[in-house]
Amino acid sequence: MTETRKRIWGWFFFDWASQPYNTLLITFIFAPYVKELMVDGAAAQTAWAFGIGFAGIAIALLAPVLGAIADTGGNRIRWIWGFSALYVIGSGMLWFAAPDDFNLYATLFFFALGLVGMEFATIFTNAMLPDLGPREEIGRLSGNGWAFGYVGGLLTLVIMLVFFAESATTGRTFVGLTPPLGLDAEAREGTRFVGPLTAIWFAIFMIPFFAWVRDPRAKPAPPGAVRKALGDLGRTIRTLPRYPSLFSYLGASMFYRDALNGMYAFGGIYAAGVLGWSVVDVGIFGILAIISGALFAWLGGKADMRHGPKPVITVCILALTAVAISIVLVSRERVFLLPVAEGSNLPDIAFYVFGVVIGAAGGVLQAASRTMMVRQAHETRMTEGFGLYALAGKATSFLAPMLIGFATWASGSQQVGVSPLILLFAIGLLLLRWVKPDGDRAA
Repeated sequence: MTETRKRIWGWFFFDWASQPYNTLLITFIFAPYVKELMVDGAAAQTAWAFGIGFAGIAIALLAPVLGAIADTGGNRIRWIWGFSALYVIGSGMLWFAAPDDFNLYATLFFFALGLVGMEFATIFTNAMLPDLGPREEIGRLSGNGWAFGYVGGLLTLVIMLVFFAESATTGRTFVGLTPPLGLDAEAREGTRFVGPLTAIWFAIFMIPFFAWVRDPRAKPAPPGAVRKALGDLGRTIRTLPRYPSLFSYLGASMFYRDALNGMYAFGGIYAAGVLGWSVVDVGIFGILAIISGALFAWLGGKADMRHGPKPVITVCILALTAVAISIVLVSRERVFLLPVAEGSNLPDIAFYVFGVVIGAAGGVLQAASRTMMVRQAHETRMTEGFGLYALAGKATSFLAPMLIGFATWASGSQQVGVSPLILLFAIGLLLLRWVKPDGDRAA
């Protein structure tokens, strides 16, 4: 394997290693487990919303600053090491979310710590994307990396469902096994193992990343570099209106990525509360979503290379907006406002279809979005650009969870609670109109 191919595959392995945090913790295993512990679906959704929201505030405040500092020194690998440690500690500590001694605040703290570590590490790995190949290949590489990450998430989800995630009623997994390694099903140790598994998986599969990926621009920072970097960042933010395409893209992605993250974060806990799904049911939903996500991320990379990222992003937003509207209209009693018979599986089928669309459009949207950022950012300040991109993704990342939290709290309804996602997708689509396919440099 050539050095270039090793570097590309090493970069792919970050997506493979980090995806379980999204798959297992945010959406399909741990969030429904928290709902089971809290019993009240609306209360669980509210707590989950505020926990993710406060983590989003920290990420929004620090992301562009860290990106600017890293661009000055160029040593992204060192930062990735540090934030990887937060990922491992935060996810591993979720083991202690025991049913008989459940501390909601400690659980949310460690969940947020791991989430911050993952998001900050992603800033620096995303900034490496332009160094992996020529400009015309970036869309394909981004899509392939995202697809590879989805496969990693799928594999960990299957491992959890087959061997570890036990039913609260039977104490057995999806295939009827008792949890291995002497794990106590009554204490939900099989399901709680999702935290340590996420940490172990990340630690093992970051080895190829750290072994094969090198930062070609690594250099010692000169005296006063940090102050200069922060000054440059301030000037960049102040002058953003002079670059209408970049400004519009950051604004658009601020809203549509926030809506997508809200959909991921609340999909599992929503299905558990509204449809009464167990952790295992949500896991099956996750398998369908991830398979479609991996397949379409790969296909989306090809579409990105042929048509460019903007039309790909537009189609994905339209599909996800349709799903957001549909989700609000599906419950155990009604499907699109039409009553269904008691015990009907039509609501479940509808939600499985939504999962396939969310996985497909979500994977393509995220891969195409980071390709678009490469086209919009300045070549010499790519990490700062992705810091701003993270800021755009997180500046309102607390807004979607907070809106969902307040809407759920005020209405007492999980269905009404997720309706703000529709508005966020619509705003993102509107702002995308002013984005130039090749950025302001094309003007």
